[in-house]
Amino acid sequence: MNRYSASPLAPLLALILGALMPLGLAPLTWWPIALVALGLFFELLQQDNAKRAAKIAYCFGLGLWLHGGSWLLVSMHDYGDTSWPLAIVLLTLVAMVMASFFALIGWLNVKLKLQPYSWLALPALFVLGEWLRSWVLTGFPWLMLGYGFIDTPLAGWAPIVGIYGVSFAAAITATALIRIWRLGKQAPAAIFALALTWIVGGLLLPISWTEIDKTKPITVSLVQGNIPQESKWALEWRDKTLEIYNNLTANEWGQDVVLWPEAAIPMFAHEATEELTQLEMEALRSNTAFVTGIPFATWNKTQTEVLYYNSIAALGNGVGIYHKQQLVPIGEYIPFEDWLRGTIPFFDLPMSSFTWGPRSQAPLMLGDYAMAPFICYEIAYPSLVQRLSRPADYLVTISNDGWFGRSIGPDQHFQMVRMRARETGRYILRGTNNGITAILDDKGDITAIAPRFEATVLRGEIYPATGHTPWQRMGVWPLLSSLTALLALLTGLRWRQHRRQ
Repeated sequence: MNRYSASPLAPLLALILGALMPLGLAPLTWWPIALVALGLFFELLQQDNAKRAAKIAYCFGLGLWLHGGSWLLVSMHDYGDTSWPLAIVLLTLVAMVMASFFALIGWLNVKLKLQPYSWLALPALFVLGEWLRSWVLTGFPWLMLGYGFIDTPLAGWAPIVGIYGVSFAAAITATALIRIWRLGKQAPAAIFALALTWIVGGLLLPISWTEIDKTKPITVSLVQGNIPQESKWALEWRDKTLEIYNNLTANEWGQDVVLWPEAAIPMFAHEATEELTQLEMEALRSNTAFVTGIPFATWNKTQTEVLYYNSIAALGNGVGIYHKQQLVPIGEYIPFEDWLRGTIPFFDLPMSSFTWGPRSQAPLMLGDYAMAPFICYEIAYPSLVQRLSRPADYLVTISNDGWFGRSIGPDQHFQMVRMRARETGRYILRGTNNGITAILDDKGDITAIAPRFEATVLRGEIYPATGHTPWQRMGVWPLLSSLTALLALLTGLRWRQHRRQ
């Protein structure tokens, strides 16, 4: 233990360090602050008592999520009619649940007796915690450390080991810097790890793992309606919403792809038959692939229950329907629905009873090219995108971040989209209701972006990709296996030393 970890103020300091971590993510992306905060947090975990280590780690996770997840307050208060005190209580409950993953890190570090090798063990445990957060209880894969390094040499690792590998590289950087600061030249392994991580990442950065066919540009128009969130599902706004989108699209027919955002058509597909027929006729006349978000309602196989889907449909020179596979808790489905429905307005939001889409769904065909679709929250799931992107020439994600207003949420969400482009080596179209609407290249760089909170059309070109990145081919399992093997090795070494003493 050191004097900082032994201090009675260590849990409070961990809370503060956790709250500093989101400064390393969008919109500020002050990643050096994240490195310092994480490195100091790892120093606080040099404990002899597993419960105390778990408490300190829990406080760190609590601070991270109270700040980093603060955009949830906008959804709950501004659009969910929840009072400020209750919204803060609900955010705190979410933060408490997510902080439990961090408590496990501190507890395991002591229980496995990894302290002599913590500078290697804690980054491995940290990333395994991020992976657990991506799927336990359907997952909430937000606030991952690696996103803050999308514009650094560490992003060169993304096409090989994905966001988890970038997070590991950043965490190793944090512990190595602290170790070098404390030991100087007496920490050759840390110096080597730091140099290897950044130099190799930088060398990997310009490599193109996929082939982009620049001879076949695909012209695109992304329509941003800027419909007020509080009016989106109001009956009196249906015709007005469609009029706004139709007017914005009138001069875009003839483009290869015209894209409307999530639930741009604010009614079920069977209610919008006339509107969809007119849109398809326009698209067919101009040889345009028209893609829009629209909810679907259909019977189950036995016709005993109606299933509701948040979906993407392709019309005209496009074909296919995709039903969303990863739903947003509360926003699209209500956990423990029988208990929570009706307790507060936030648990009765419109369109919050969707059905989970099937796991096996084909990409949509837009002209001659296959497009992998993702709706809003889905783009945050690294393994889902890794799996669905393999047969696709490019990716499309549609969203409605109007729920988050001018908070940090949309910027964090967009940063994830950029990482998905780099991981898959494919162009991504991102269409939203009020921003951030953008076109990204295969490196995750922005080629075009629309102004936020304006009704507008973003035009540009994308290019199809062939081949796959190592991440697309292998996914997360090689990294998970390597981290598990590393922890097993370090545990074995520690127990061997313990037996000799």
